[in-house]
Amino acid sequence: MLRYGVCTWIFGGEPLAQTAARLARLGYDGVELMGDLNQFQPAQVNAVLADHGLRVLSITPENEDILHPDPAIRRRGIDYYLRLLDFGKAVHSPIVCCHGAVGRIRPVSTYAEEWQLYVDAVRQVAARAAELDIHVAMEVLNRYEAHFLLTSDEAVRFVGEVGSPQVGILLDAYHMNIEEKDLVSAIHHAGRHLRLFHVADSNRQAVGRGHTNFIPLFRALKDIGYDGSVIVENVAPGPDPFTALKGDDPIGWVETYLDESLRLMKLYEVVS
Repeated sequence: MLRYGVCTWIFGGEPLAQTAARLARLGYDGVELMGDLNQFQPAQVNAVLADHGLRVLSITPENEDILHPDPAIRRRGIDYYLRLLDFGKAVHSPIVCCHGAVGRIRPVSTYAEEWQLYVDAVRQVAARAAELDIHVAMEVLNRYEAHFLLTSDEAVRFVGEVGSPQVGILLDAYHMNIEEKDLVSAIHHAGRHLRLFHVADSNRQAVGRGHTNFIPLFRALKDIGYDGSVIVENVAPGPDPFTALKGDDPIGWVETYLDESLRLMKLYEVVS
């Protein structure tokens, strides 16, 4: 049975207790916690979520660049991920997500060099993840946000080169809608490497408000035996996808989207 969670960043930094109360009322199982190590203390996170019957399903990272050719920038990013893994262990998260710097859409040096730097960096992160028994999920983004790991095929090749059982793939229906020729085939191709699945419709609104057909996607998840978490990452309507809260009554819109998404996803899980 799938577990359903929500990325906390879509609430724009509101106190975790408020977010937890909203998600518990809507019927979610947990959160994908924003990995702000200055904002959150493990004991606080554990207490707040326990009070609402929720858990940390995964952690999303801050915008560090672990494949930058500048050794100082790259080292800072790797050190951040190592600390993030320790934090993840303390809040009982089974998964820490990983990606390059969102917004960097071309290499600083060359594609080949940065690919190898990325592999080497993730191997270092994976070694620590193995010690802590945490999985690392490489997030597959889109060409407007990143220049690496844009498709399921590319991600499968990448985790194969990293060569660690701790490292798998995070697919996101919103990004897949932009980059994949066939969303169902992309899930099948990820197969046993799939560690996490994000959802938002084609317009990054609620499931059912865009043109993505989610029933075949949930059927594909079942085909590959996926029994992990499905994380909703809607944002309030309007431009600027990197800003969660915008426009009139953004929290109201986010809650509406989350309610609609959960209702439909539970239905799709059954009918698929």
